Amino acid sequence: MAAPAHRPTTHQPRRLSEAAAFLGVAAPAEDPELTGIAQDSRRAQPGDLYVARPGEFAHGAQFADKARANGAVAALTDEAGQEDCVRAGLPTLVVGDPRQLLGTISAWVYGDPADALTLLGITGTNGKTTTSYLVDAALRAAGNGTGLIGTIETRIGDDVEVSARTTPEAPDLHALFAVMRERGVTAATMEVSSHALTLGRVDGVRFDVAGFTNLSQDHLEIHGDMESYYAAKASLFGKDRAQLGVVNVDDAAGALLAAEAEIEIVTVSPSGDPAANWRASDVALEPTGVAFDVHGPDDTRLRVSLGIPGEFNVANGLVAVAMLHAVGIDGAAIVRGLATATVPGRMERIQAGQAFTAIVDYAHTPDAIERVLATVRPLTEGRVIAVVGCGGDRDQSKRPLMGAAAANGADVAVITDDNPRSEDPAAIRAAAIAGAKGRAEVVEIGGRREAIGWALDTARQGDTVVVLGKGHELGQEIAGIVHPFDDRQVVLEQLRRMEERS
Repeated sequence: MAAPAHRPTTHQPRRLSEAAAFLGVAAPAEDPELTGIAQDSRRAQPGDLYVARPGEFAHGAQFADKARANGAVAALTDEAGQEDCVRAGLPTLVVGDPRQLLGTISAWVYGDPADALTLLGITGTNGKTTTSYLVDAALRAAGNGTGLIGTIETRIGDDVEVSARTTPEAPDLHALFAVMRERGVTAATMEVSSHALTLGRVDGVRFDVAGFTNLSQDHLEIHGDMESYYAAKASLFGKDRAQLGVVNVDDAAGALLAAEAEIEIVTVSPSGDPAANWRASDVALEPTGVAFDVHGPDDTRLRVSLGIPGEFNVANGLVAVAMLHAVGIDGAAIVRGLATATVPGRMERIQAGQAFTAIVDYAHTPDAIERVLATVRPLTEGRVIAVVGCGGDRDQSKRPLMGAAAANGADVAVITDDNPRSEDPAAIRAAAIAGAKGRAEVVEIGGRREAIGWALDTARQGDTVVVLGKGHELGQEIAGIVHPFDDRQVVLEQLRRMEERS
């Protein structure tokens, strides 16, 4: 079960009758005070409005008794759930589609806390996390109290905890904004996943600036096809979602989005397209980072240095610069902040005195694998050795493409396990190997720890070993059980073992 949701302590409670008036529905005779909102009966707290909606396997109203036992004082449901909620003793509001109203009523319960924050949201297949960390670092450098919501962690000022998912459900998100507001946060950056947009997790939020990094194949197990996947991402750039968009137009989907979005779009071009509002030039690639010149409106020119290697990070950095400029952050703070930013599990070098380079990265799509391997190739004197696995219960069609990306970009491609989840790990590996046609020697090693150990043992002076797919993750899910597993720690342990043995 997820950790308890963040809850504010100082916001003004609402009355159920006020909620009924806000939603335009009939109010029951009882009029309890509402101090929070929950859609999971297990996470309901005293004073909550329990939103009982249809789920994938059951209707939430079936758990109204549990919600009331945990402190819920009223319910919001549809006609199908009304009887169960009333039977549980909860004064009940009835609407047509509770899910559609979840974000709106959550924002209302907590007094529209997002309105008190400068909000920057970032979407795209790859680069969301890195871009969000870059933006957060510069906001801090400019003197803001910041919040960060994303794949790796959730931050409220200096308080940090591991994130349960990239984008929280709407009740938890608005409660989190309310906590940020009362703790003095002035600007918050968040990753906005396609799942979040499709499932309404960011309903009730209007971002000051929305950023788009790129689009490549991923999550087709959810969206079905690339057109639907694009549509989910593009929905962030509607008038009800954002005031302004920043879009990477070097990406084909970004160029399309810039042409058809209904809000004002600021364009960025890492390749230096003179038609773009923001452009990069004079890129310098180093093993430990990347630097480039930024050209923007009003003759703006900055020299930006990132401590994260990879030419693809020019795009992430440029999107960050344009988003920050849009909310009034000055160039000096942008340069200063971006230079200090670090991102766990993103092109993270692991060093223990070895004569070769070891890198851990989160790349888990064909495009991301291709980009990472293309980045390390010119920086590697010897061979590139890639350790790659594919996730179970996810888009199966990308597995051979991931194998192909590894085989084309590496000299040795070690196909192993990622998070098999409920699937047969050998079948997942077979799908990746089926596509692994290219320059590389292809080696299959099932256990991820063993695969990493083999790759490091095989490496010679001047080689680069890249462990891809899990990045910052702290566990590996096999047959429904999450086992402790951190690629970074495993690499470090193996390197130390090698040092002791030598």
